[in-house]
Amino acid sequence: RFIAQELQRHVESPTGLLECCARCLVGAPFASLVATGLCFFGVALFCGCGHEALTGTEKLIETYFSKNYQDYEYLINVIHAFQYVIYGTASFFFLYGALLLAEGFYTTGAVRQIFGDYKTTICGKGLSATVTGGQKGRGSRGQHQAHSLERVCHCLGKWLGHPDKFVGITYALTVVWLLVFACSAVPVYIYFNTWTTCQSIAFPSKTSASIGSLCADARMYGVLPWNAFPGKVCGSNLLSICKTAEFQMTFHLFIAAFVGAAATLVSLLTFMIAATYNFAVLKLMGRGTKF
Repeated sequence: RFIAQELQRHVESPTGLLECCARCLVGAPFASLVATGLCFFGVALFCGCGHEALTGTEKLIETYFSKNYQDYEYLINVIHAFQYVIYGTASFFFLYGALLLAEGFYTTGAVRQIFGDYKTTICGKGLSATVTGGQKGRGSRGQHQAHSLERVCHCLGKWLGHPDKFVGITYALTVVWLLVFACSAVPVYIYFNTWTTCQSIAFPSKTSASIGSLCADARMYGVLPWNAFPGKVCGSNLLSICKTAEFQMTFHLFIAAFVGAAATLVSLLTFMIAATYNFAVLKLMGRGTKF
């Protein structure tokens, strides 16, 4: 009945929609909103730049480090596998980020109702229908719409009414992504070492070694097998590679992918902290793990 009354009042009022939106913004989970935006930005940056950086690496290996396809065939298969994983990672994170945002709205509304900081309107009551319950109205169009909204909210409640599960999944995902973040630093390290070697070649006064002995060996990093030929590039030939647009672009793309992985990690930590706080409050206030 309370949902039907709120719905009728907002429909009949000329400023009802604006009022509803304003009150929804007051009760919005701003931490989850920021984390969602950061998650989408980080995942898009990591997946997009990482995909193109792997393609650029494949071209550099084919062109400068090995002329025999058998030497880098395994590397190409690994790169293609990682690119398919990137497609799945992007899809998963955009879906999971949306679910975490919905969970943030759901639990934050319940927490603010407990502390009295949230004025319950059709927006707030709609999200917390599975928390507060309520009787079904009869006999009016507004009541019929309210019944439909209540059924939708009960359905959502089955998914969003378990903040403990979201905390556990997000914690496990954060640990996994921490490993991804560490792995994304490896190609940055390799390209940075190569770039540093090129700087030593370009300015020989900064090093006591001869220019011909300064090399970038792809075999040393496990990119190519030890029997690959030539497998390494030295001296002025290496300097010419570092000056190419492919090398510069690939290096910067790997840096951007690393930054995207860092942004995604920060967003997951923010999600985890917010979800843990909401779950702890609801648990301590006697709502249990399902509400």
